[in-house]
Amino acid sequence: MKTYGDLYIRTRDRLTLTETPETAGPMARDLVSTLSGMTQEAFLAERDKPVPEELTARVDMAVDRYLAGEPLPYVLGEWTFYGLDLYVSPDVLIPRDDTCAVAELAIHRGLFLDQNPRILDLCCGSGCIGLAIASRLKDARVTLADLSGPALSVARKNIQRNHMGGRVSCVQVDAMEAPPAFLGKFDMIVSNPPYVTASEMEELPGSVKKYEPHMALFGGTDGLNFYRAITKNFRGLLKPGGFLCYEFGMGQGDAVCAILEENGFTVLERTLDFNERERAVLAQYGRKGI
Repeated sequence: MKTYGDLYIRTRDRLTLTETPETAGPMARDLVSTLSGMTQEAFLAERDKPVPEELTARVDMAVDRYLAGEPLPYVLGEWTFYGLDLYVSPDVLIPRDDTCAVAELAIHRGLFLDQNPRILDLCCGSGCIGLAIASRLKDARVTLADLSGPALSVARKNIQRNHMGGRVSCVQVDAMEAPPAFLGKFDMIVSNPPYVTASEMEELPGSVKKYEPHMALFGGTDGLNFYRAITKNFRGLLKPGGFLCYEFGMGQGDAVCAILEENGFTVLERTLDFNERERAVLAQYGRKGI
């Protein structure tokens, strides 16, 4: 009978069709341990134990999907972002390390907000940004908002998975329309909106174009439609002196800052991602007490 160790070797060898030996090994451990519901430590301890045939079939099918071009996070059904384990599906974008830039920018400013701040994560997708903020700002009340019902279902699962139901909630909101009044006022709005341009949509890698939701990618001809709409329509949800924090695409920083300034915001900080590309901006609306 095959063991977990045999399954690992089989999986690793199959992955070398597209991966180097250095990356195939860790990826094989990730696949086998995740699909078996074990930690990698537990998997190593179980290496010599028999593996159920059903699990072998599941792992083989997962490898087939990956070799066919499907992104690994969708194959696994989960991914890690900012230290949080999150469910993902093709209904939401895969959380990427680049997005840590906007999360960290919001968290650093959030440390100086009044007690029990209200924060809105608009176009939330999986909820990765809002949950990262809630994980660091222990008194924050975070609202995750998205137009996509399936995306909100994923976000709700991630709230439960990370035990944040007491402080984080979900609501369906169209970021391109005026917001409903029942949302109330926020100390900060954070958003990673769709920002891929029409020409860039044509040039996306196959793994993105074929599998990730176009609704969460396409930002209009110049990629700036959501920035225009959110900045104009949602500024009224901010408390006096409230903050708006955006992620944006490569080369879009000046245009996004211009939109903010045209709508009464003062740009406070622009920051880089892990690849040293400008990725996020923090701006303040009005002045506190006005």
